[in-house]
Amino acid sequence: MPVNLPPLDPAQLRPIAGVRIGIAEAGVRKANRKDLTVFLLDPGTSVAGVFTRNRFCAAPVQVCRQHLAAGHAVRALVINTGNANAGTGAPGMAHANQTCAALASLLHCTAEQILPFSTGVIMEPLPVDRIVAGLPAALSDAQVAHWAKAAEGIMTTDTVPKAASVQVQLGDRTVSITGISKGAGMIRPNMATMLGFIATDACIDPALLPELARKLADGSFNRITIDGDTSTNDSFILIATHQAGHSPITSLDSADGKMLVNGLMQVARQLAHAIVRDGEGATKFITVQVEGGRTVEECLQVAYAIAHSPLVKTAFFASDPNLGRILAAVGYAGIDDLDQGLIELLLDDVHVVSKGGRRAEYREEDGQRVMKGSEITVRVGLGRGAASDTVWTCDLSHEYVTINADYRS
Repeated sequence: MPVNLPPLDPAQLRPIAGVRIGIAEAGVRKANRKDLTVFLLDPGTSVAGVFTRNRFCAAPVQVCRQHLAAGHAVRALVINTGNANAGTGAPGMAHANQTCAALASLLHCTAEQILPFSTGVIMEPLPVDRIVAGLPAALSDAQVAHWAKAAEGIMTTDTVPKAASVQVQLGDRTVSITGISKGAGMIRPNMATMLGFIATDACIDPALLPELARKLADGSFNRITIDGDTSTNDSFILIATHQAGHSPITSLDSADGKMLVNGLMQVARQLAHAIVRDGEGATKFITVQVEGGRTVEECLQVAYAIAHSPLVKTAFFASDPNLGRILAAVGYAGIDDLDQGLIELLLDDVHVVSKGGRRAEYREEDGQRVMKGSEITVRVGLGRGAASDTVWTCDLSHEYVTINADYRS
């Protein structure tokens, strides 16, 4: 069960003018499962993307990058689950391009105006004929209100669909922001094994979208980790339809620009947190805050060292306050001139370590009390400067092993 993640309420998801979504059962891997999703975008819509940094990236990631770089107006996204189309060589590229060509033919546009996405098992041939055969049904199903169905349609090992929606006021106009994501394992920054799609009807200079997509990814999806693995298919797409009717935003630093960024970041972080809360086998949602660093980069080094440590994560699963494991992770994070005599460590309200050593007032039962909770904050002070940053992760349980051992069964 996901950690404190309330059930998705479709009524809370705002439709985005200029975006229609259709879902179909194509039988990509299993019968009677929603596994093919199509986003249809009105003319004039702008799109930007951020993708995995895994050098062994999937065919659809490569095709998406090529199509975005070509600069053609994107008219549709096509997403399949059940098969990642990764590790598939030249045939995989051909299948990704074939999918784009088939949808483009139905929409009377060019293949370069289609962005493909796949998620699922790696190194298996994509059943492209099933996907192509399912496209007409997905198009016939397209509606503005299908965000919740889409959140379900892109799931793999997720136990619940993930979606979020907010509205912000820009001048006298109400701007809507809605997004969906999927991901539960092989989650590590840069990015997780995740797909994320956020759309807004805000009017924004299209030239700002690539910068904005990177900013959103860095503040959300690139701050989560479940098991330290970086997937081959990670993709985050930002869509702006420009249909809200307010004065166009030409700077992210303007008052309206900041308001929009805040709303988009709220949705992106909610989606990213949902991925961690639904992490494979997760029983606890853990916030790792590192402060007092000289740079943000070294704060993240330490935060990820803690968040990736199997010893730390299994201790949290067992509610075992073996907190020396956290200090060990801080020490091997890679800061060569770290002064251990300045380290502070807190678990929620419990001050565990001061000036590099266990506080005389600390009692193990207090640490265990915190670790038995389902929401835990680890706070580390480095005593080196004013920089800080935060990473979100979960514990590592027996169930994680079971899920991944049986994934292809």
